[in-house]
Amino acid sequence: MYKKQVVFQRIVCLVSVVAGALVFVYALGLLTDLFDTLYSMIPNPNNLDSAKVEGARIYYDMQPFNRTLLRCSIGMLLLSCLLFLTNTHSRRKYYIGNAVATALNVLAECAMAIWCHLQVEAFKTQYLTTVNFAELEKRLARRGTYTDSTFWFDIHFLVCGVVLAAAALLIVNYIWKKKMMREERELLLQSSGKAVSA
Repeated sequence: MYKKQVVFQRIVCLVSVVAGALVFVYALGLLTDLFDTLYSMIPNPNNLDSAKVEGARIYYDMQPFNRTLLRCSIGMLLLSCLLFLTNTHSRRKYYIGNAVATALNVLAECAMAIWCHLQVEAFKTQYLTTVNFAELEKRLARRGTYTDSTFWFDIHFLVCGVVLAAAALLIVNYIWKKKMMREERELLLQSSGKAVSA
């Protein structure tokens, strides 16, 4: 039974790394479509009201969020490395360091997923309600770069879902590990009691 649990905890720690990497890739790609369509619509970035198309300023409005998301993804990757530094992926018994590493990862992953979801949904609403797509299509039709796709907004459900799944797996793994450690302790106490009575 211990072998299965150790294999499971290795997988869980790897899932945590993958979740951080996924957020990193998402942060890099998030503004791809907006750059292709809206970047050229604001000739003077210092004056966002100079936009040729109404609502084009969302590209610049999202920059601070995108930078923070990228930093958060790097933080998540570093925290997931903490799981490996404390041997959470291979340790037979967990100690305080393993509990701290697990708790930090769970808290960071949950907070990041909720914050990211709220921000992306707000920006998606802004994108759909403020951008003048008819004017944008007219201006970009010749160039062939027009898109009104919300793919990068919508894919955040998958990204945040993977992050929350990683947090849930860490919790399940920790509960399973504590249960097995308790059972092992009880078996040791029973065997030592039998040895004393003999």
